Amino acid sequence: MNYLIENEVLCVTECPFIRGRYILFTSIVVNPRRLLNMSSVKVVKVTEPLVLGEGPHWDAAQQALFFVDIKGHSIHKYKPATGEHSSTKLGGAVGFIVPVEGTSDQFVVGVERQFQIVQWDGSDGGAARVLRTLGEVDPEAPSNRINDGKADPRGRLFAGTIGAEDIPGQFAMNKASLFRWDGPNMKKLVQGVTVSNGLAWDLKEKAFYYTDSLEYNIRRYDYNVETGEISNMSYVFDFKKNNVAGVPDGSTIDTDGNLWVAVFGGSCVLNVDPRTGKLLRKIPIPALQVTSATFGGPNLDTLYVTSASMNISGEQLPPCGATFEVTGLGVKGHPNLNFKL
Repeated sequence: MNYLIENEVLCVTECPFIRGRYILFTSIVVNPRRLLNMSSVKVVKVTEPLVLGEGPHWDAAQQALFFVDIKGHSIHKYKPATGEHSSTKLGGAVGFIVPVEGTSDQFVVGVERQFQIVQWDGSDGGAARVLRTLGEVDPEAPSNRINDGKADPRGRLFAGTIGAEDIPGQFAMNKASLFRWDGPNMKKLVQGVTVSNGLAWDLKEKAFYYTDSLEYNIRRYDYNVETGEISNMSYVFDFKKNNVAGVPDGSTIDTDGNLWVAVFGGSCVLNVDPRTGKLLRKIPIPALQVTSATFGGPNLDTLYVTSASMNISGEQLPPCGATFEVTGLGVKGHPNLNFKL
């Protein structure tokens, strides 16, 4: 049994008990204001491993999780009700997938440095057809590629790039950017970043959260929902000051306004209050390279977590690279927003 005390250094939980597909973690969070027993939290492997699983998006209309394998050049669909997992190949490294509003078979994707609209019927191996190219970014850095991307609360596309990775895990520094598609153009919002990640919005706080992973810090911007503009950058959670091993990757936000941050190289998802900078919880994941997370399920109370199995500092054996389902957290997320073309 381990204990995690708010404002204290993270402690590593004991090894999980594995029972079939269910990976049960026994841990307790001690909070000065409340005591929460986490013995009900379950982490379940729901897909087989990928090389670089990323970009989970829950589509409420289809009750399905969409995500990508960046290195596998593929887009994926998982339906929890049936356990069906299907995928198809695209024409290059794909950073994200978001459904197009009002359709069931069209998606905006980031492929290499292009933003494309593709049509895919969701069947395993079914051909994905490029319907339209919205634009290409970072012409001055042709070895960059698009990384994380999401639709904001008004359906605008926000997406960022990542510097060239000539050696696995080593990136060209300060060559990437964050963009917003305003139709018909991509507007550069932030430049001089290395690994663009971690997009989340809080309308109540008028905040946009964003991460340049190699800063080991989470950014906050003032956010104008009417225009999509961001301003007044500040930092809300410093990994190094909080003695967190690993780097911040993708993230999501719950209805309490707290962030859930995937930790690449840290085998966990962190629950952080960005208003106070406090670490609330650490959810262990049985994969070293945890890449992103989003809430889904009929009640939006299931956290879906993607991971990678890249052999950067050693072999990453299964279940590394799998997608996991985390239940029993006692919180809910916001609906994932589709892209309004």
